Amino acid sequence: MEDPTEQSQWRGLHQLLARMDGDIARIYTDHQVEGVKPTWVMELLRLHLRGPMTITELAESVGRTHSALSQKVAAMRKAGLVRTAPGADARNKLVTLTPKARGLVELLAAEWRATEAAIAELEAELPYPMSQVVRDIEAALARTSFHDRIAVKLASS
Repeated sequence: MEDPTEQSQWRGLHQLLARMDGDIARIYTDHQVEGVKPTWVMELLRLHLRGPMTITELAESVGRTHSALSQKVAAMRKAGLVRTAPGADARNKLVTLTPKARGLVELLAAEWRATEAAIAELEAELPYPMSQVVRDIEAALARTSFHDRIAVKLASS
């Protein structure tokens, strides 16, 4: 059997996004910020602006699954950025920012705005902006889901 992972249509996209996240992480290093991952910023800002939330509420607010957010919250807690406490219902955990995170939110918000401006500038240089690519892919997947596309390929192989 040959290695199917040698072929990847979107490997370049994944690597590009990882490099861009790496560049954002370098911005944090430039500002002596340690322990913050670019993929945590939306949740940290959301908690700052909306106040404490359960993991379920936070997941819904950022469009992620409870499971994914639970793992992310655990990592942010380990980094000293959030605390969790039992919610009103013992099955829920209430997530709050720590003083460390509250001290970073202004920089994180400024970085978010600067990143969005840099993306807009980058998209203006492209003949076909990535935001349009995303909308076009979403429209195509609304017609036929990714699951169904893969299942058909599996069934015919």
